[in-house]
Amino acid sequence: MHQSLQIIRQEHASLSAMLQSMSLMVKRGPEDNEELFFKVLRAMMFYIDEFPEKQHHPKESTLLFPFVRERSPQIKDLIDKLEIDHKYGEYKIRELEHLLIAWEMLGDKKRDEFDHFSNQYINFYMQHMQLEENLILPQALKVLSEKEWAILDEEFSLNFDLLGPDSPRKSEYDQLFTYITQITPAPIGFGNS
Repeated sequence: MHQSLQIIRQEHASLSAMLQSMSLMVKRGPEDNEELFFKVLRAMMFYIDEFPEKQHHPKESTLLFPFVRERSPQIKDLIDKLEIDHKYGEYKIRELEHLLIAWEMLGDKKRDEFDHFSNQYINFYMQHMQLEENLILPQALKVLSEKEWAILDEEFSLNFDLLGPDSPRKSEYDQLFTYITQITPAPIGFGNS
């Protein structure tokens, strides 16, 4: 298996875990510790904004998608859709962060708007990754040359995913990951419930 393919799938699994944890936190609500609740969600959103939007998606958009598009014009429309998702993903996480701050600063009257948008955002992201996993990656396996895989392997190996269980690289994101898991209340994380 190509290293880049493993990294992409690992990063998708990590992002999926973060999104599911975020969904569980939102459903759980602040309970009796609003300060911790908002702190955890801000940290989760920071990860989503920082890693996938700045490292993962640019490599898909500048390398993987163009390689697949060149050799598989029949899926051009799908790749165009995924590119639009990437383009608006950063905007959507910013909007979600803004709605969280509105809820935190203005109170529960803003909760429904946040809940609704966070559900939409999580569903959008999960569907996006599902399309990549089920359609783009299998097509890439069929059509890409060894030279193209070598380029992808080299570029994606530069990524470091703090959430990946087998991540060989350590970075400042390790502290963020540890922080998120330690402050997130059990059973979602390891913090006090």
